[in-house]
Amino acid sequence: MNRETYCLLENYMIGCMKDTAHDKEHVYRVLYNALDIAKTENNVNYDVLIASCLLHDIGRKEQFENPALCHAVVGSEKAYQFLLAHDFEVSCAEQVKQCIRTHRYRKNTPPQSLEAKILFDADKLDVAGAMGIARTLLYKGIVAEPLYSTLPDGSVSTGENDTAPSFFQEYKYKLEKLYSNFYTERAAAIAKERQSIAVEFYNSLYREINSAYQNGTRELNVIVQP
Repeated sequence: MNRETYCLLENYMIGCMKDTAHDKEHVYRVLYNALDIAKTENNVNYDVLIASCLLHDIGRKEQFENPALCHAVVGSEKAYQFLLAHDFEVSCAEQVKQCIRTHRYRKNTPPQSLEAKILFDADKLDVAGAMGIARTLLYKGIVAEPLYSTLPDGSVSTGENDTAPSFFQEYKYKLEKLYSNFYTERAAAIAKERQSIAVEFYNSLYREINSAYQNGTRELNVIVQP
């Protein structure tokens, strides 16, 4: 891939990114993660990989405006049409489309090609460790979702069985479980290095909040008589 082609893809990506939790810096981190992973793999198609990384989140705006849409599906079609309009080979455009379509953690469409697996892993690394905690909290603030939920008895939920969205629910549903779901050895090793930071943050935050509720409700019950 030459610099002109890279800039074409980069400029299109920048024009599509409106979400601060999924901004151009997230895209660059995913790209750099992917290049790190790719060094440990054989026969990587770098044209497909770089294009897929740069364009993987260009459907975020549509999903944000309409949550019924999947940004991976929308983005894969947008990327495909963009690449064809700029004279990329159909085979390359199709491979990029499939990479983007299968990069999402929540969809039951596992990546098939090597490039798709690298993109999947590179994207998931950006929700691992401290970065994953920071980005999740940022996104929860954007969509006005709480840090945690309380149970019927007034205690703080760990998020384990919650259906209502919150940071704790997202941690238990996704962040806690992603460390065993990598396709490449390099990504799994990087994620393992970051895991303890995320675990300690979640546990510390839960302890602080739960302690405040337990102590506070006990004191309140003493002061406020039936």
